[in-house]
Amino acid sequence: MYSTTQDPRTRRVRPEIESSWSRSRLNGLRQDGEPALTHGTVAGGGILVRAALPVLDRGQAELDEARCALVLADREAHVIDVRCGDGMFRKALAAFGIVPGVRFGEEQVGTNAVGTPLETRQGLLVRGTDHFMTAFRGFACYGHPIIHPITRRTEGVVNIGAFSGEEHPLFAPLVRRIVRDIEDRLQMDSTRTQRRLLAAFQAAARSPRRPVMVVGQGIVLATPAALALLEPADHAAVQACVEGMCPGGEVNHRLTLVCGRTVRLKCAPVDGADGALIDIVADRPDRREAAGTALAADWPLLVVGEPGSGRTTEAQRAAGPDACVLDATDSVWQGEQTWAKGMAALLESTGDPVIIENVQLLSEQVTALAAKCVRTARRRTVLTSTPGEHLDAVHAPLAALCNARCDLLPLRRRRHEIPRLAQSMLADELGAGRARLTADSLRVLAAQSWPGNLAELRRVVQFVAGRRSAGDIVPADLPASHRGVPAPTSPLRQAEREVIVAAIEAAGGNRLQAARALGVSRSTLYNRMRALRIH
Repeated sequence: MYSTTQDPRTRRVRPEIESSWSRSRLNGLRQDGEPALTHGTVAGGGILVRAALPVLDRGQAELDEARCALVLADREAHVIDVRCGDGMFRKALAAFGIVPGVRFGEEQVGTNAVGTPLETRQGLLVRGTDHFMTAFRGFACYGHPIIHPITRRTEGVVNIGAFSGEEHPLFAPLVRRIVRDIEDRLQMDSTRTQRRLLAAFQAAARSPRRPVMVVGQGIVLATPAALALLEPADHAAVQACVEGMCPGGEVNHRLTLVCGRTVRLKCAPVDGADGALIDIVADRPDRREAAGTALAADWPLLVVGEPGSGRTTEAQRAAGPDACVLDATDSVWQGEQTWAKGMAALLESTGDPVIIENVQLLSEQVTALAAKCVRTARRRTVLTSTPGEHLDAVHAPLAALCNARCDLLPLRRRRHEIPRLAQSMLADELGAGRARLTADSLRVLAAQSWPGNLAELRRVVQFVAGRRSAGDIVPADLPASHRGVPAPTSPLRQAEREVIVAAIEAAGGNRLQAARALGVSRSTLYNRMRALRIH
C-alpha cells in the first residue's frame, strides 16, 4: 500500500491514473485547490434507482458495521445514495461533502472513483495519493461503472470507500458483484419496459396503413407504412427527435425525409417505459417558414447565425447567384477607410443585390456609415452576422434598418436534420449511390455537439469520403474526434450551456464580464463551465 504522505511524482503511477491526472489538469483543476462540489436534485426514481436500491440493501447488510461506505452515483456523477454502518466514517464522508446530490465528476474534483470510472467505462482502484486533489487523499476507493446490458449505455457507478490504508482486497470483487446484480435487474426491467412498448405499438398499429413507430431501450418497431416511407437516414433522424424529448409531454417535430417529402412527427411518451410512440403525419408547411428562408421581397435582409451555420448560403439564396459580395473581414487588410469607400460606391450605384458579410466585425464608425449607405442604397441588400448582444449595441443601427431577419438555428438544435444533411453531403462528394452511412454511423453523427455547425459536418463527410469511396461507412470510418457518443444530457443542461457560451462570446471572451452579464460570480461561472465542459 502507498503512504498517504508520499508525493505521487516520486513513485511509479499507473497509466490509467496518469491519464486521469492529465484530464484533471486540462479541466483547470489544481491539486491544492478547494473541491468545486456542486449539488443537484437527488433522483427519486428511474430505472437505475429501481434496479440498484434492493442490491445496495443486501450489500449494506453484508458490510454490517465495517468502516467503509457504498456509494451509488448516476451517469453524470451525481451521488444518489450513500450506505455506511459506521457512524464515525459516515460523519467523515459528510465533512468532505460526500452526500446525496453532490457531483463527483472528473471536471469538478479530478481523479476519483466515481467520475473516473464513468469517464473510462472501466473499474478503477484509487488509493489515497492516486486522487488528484489533496483534499481526498485520506480515502481509498474502488469504483465500477454500471453498463446497461441492452442499450450498452453507462447508467451510473458503484463505489466503495474506506480510510486510506484500510482498504480491503475484497473491495473490487464485492463491487463487481453488486454491479453485476444491478445490471441483471436492469435487464429484467428492460424486459418489462419492452412489453409495455410492444403493447403500445400493437394498439397503435391495428391499421397497417398507419405510419407509426415505437422507439425505446434497445427496441425499434415500425409498421409497413412507416418502413416504406423512411430511409436509414430517416430512422436515425427520428431517434434523434426522441432522444431530445422531455419526460411527460408530447412533442412535435417537422422533418424533411431523404426522399424530399416533409412530414410531422407526433412523439408521445409511453407510460411506464423509457420510450415514445411516434405518429408520422404528412405535412404542408407554410412556405414562409420552410427552411427558415425570408421572403425575397423584404429588404434589407439580416441573416444571423453561428460560424459555419450556413449564413453565406442563405444570403446567396435570397440575393441570387449574381449578387455582389462585400466581406467586412477584408477591411482588416484593405484598411477601414478604403473598404468603406468601396462599400459606399457600390451601394450608391444600380445593379444586382449586394451581400455584406460579417458585419459583426465593423467598428462603430464604419457601422454608422454603413447604416447611412444601406438606408439610401439603390440596390437590394443582405447583411450577415453572428448572433450576440452586439446587434443591440454597436451594430444596432444596421440591425434596425432591416425589414426582415432570418435566424439560423445551430446544428445542435436541429439534430434530426443531421442524418439527411450528412447523406446529401456524401452524395455531393462521391455521387449518389456509391457509398452510404450506416444507421449506426448516422446515430453517432447526430449525437455530436457540432460547434462548427454545417462547415464542421462537411469536413467530417469529406474525411470519410476520402477514406471509403464505396460501400457502407461504419462508425470506425469516422474521424476519431467524432467517433464517440457523448453522454446524453438534459435539455435544461444543454440550454444552460448555450446561454453561457453566448454570454462569453458577447463579452469577447472576457469571463468576468460574462459572469456580470449573467448575474453570477466568476467562481460560479467557472464551476458551471467545468460541469458543462465549456473550454
